[in-house]
Amino acid sequence: MTSSAAPAEDALIRVAGVSKTFTRRGASTRAIADVDLEVRAGEFVSLLGPSGCGKSTLLRVIGGLVDADRGAVSIGGDDPHVARDAKRFGLVPQTPALLPWKTVEQNVGLLTELNKRAPAPQPLGDAKVRDLLDEVGLGRFLRAYPHELSGGMQQRVSLVRAFALGAPILLMDEPFAALDEITRSSMRYLLLDLWERSGATVVFVTHSIPEAVILADRVVVLAARPGRIAAVEHITLPRPRHEDLEDSDAFHQHVANLRHELKQSHLA
Repeated sequence: MTSSAAPAEDALIRVAGVSKTFTRRGASTRAIADVDLEVRAGEFVSLLGPSGCGKSTLLRVIGGLVDADRGAVSIGGDDPHVARDAKRFGLVPQTPALLPWKTVEQNVGLLTELNKRAPAPQPLGDAKVRDLLDEVGLGRFLRAYPHELSGGMQQRVSLVRAFALGAPILLMDEPFAALDEITRSSMRYLLLDLWERSGATVVFVTHSIPEAVILADRVVVLAARPGRIAAVEHITLPRPRHEDLEDSDAFHQHVANLRHELKQSHLA
C-alpha cells in the first residue's frame, strides 16, 4: 500500500483536501473528509468501499456535479465546472438512462448530437459508432428500443454511448451493480477492451473487490463515513487482462490485501 497521489507532473485529476457535508431536514451528514487523490492521464482508478462511504459523492465532486465544502479539485488545471462545460467528462451511471422512445443507434448518438458544437472532445462518426455497436454484439439491434433489450445489452449501449462521445475522462458509478454475475463479468472485459483502445482516464466506483482488481491500475480504498482514503493498492497484473488472470496467485493476493484493508478501515 502506498500514497494515493500520482506523480504531480503526470496528474490529470487533482483532489486536494476535499470535504463534503450534506444537510437534509436539519440533519448534517459528512459524506467525505479531507480526501487527497491524483489520477494520471490514461489511468484506470477504482474507488472501492461499502455502500454509504462517499464513493459516489467523490465521483460527483470530481465531475463538477456537486461542489465541495472545503478543498479544491483541478481537471488539467481547470475547475471541474469548466471541464464539464467543455464536455471533458463522460458519465456512466448505475442504470443505463436510455431514452425509451429512441432506438439503440439514436441513444448512442444522442450526446454527440447535443454536443456537436462543443470545441472538445472529438466524437466518433456515425460509421464508427455502428462498427462499435457491432463489435459489442449490438449490430442486429440498432433499431431496437430499450424495452426490447436485456439489462446487459442496455448497459452495453450506455458504455458505447460514453466512449462514442470521445470524452477524455470517464466517471463510472457502479455501472454493473444491477447485472447478474455472469453478465457483470463479461461487461468488465468489454469495458477493458473499449478503454484500452480509447486512452481515456477512468474513475470507477465499485463495492466489488474482484471487479476493482481486474479493472484498475490502482484501487483506492475508502473508509466508512465520513469517506476518507484508507489505503491504495497498486495492481501488478499485466495488461491486456483476460479471465484466466482471475485464477492467478497475484490476483488472489491483491483481493486478499484489499479485503484486509477494508476490514482495517472499519476498525479505525
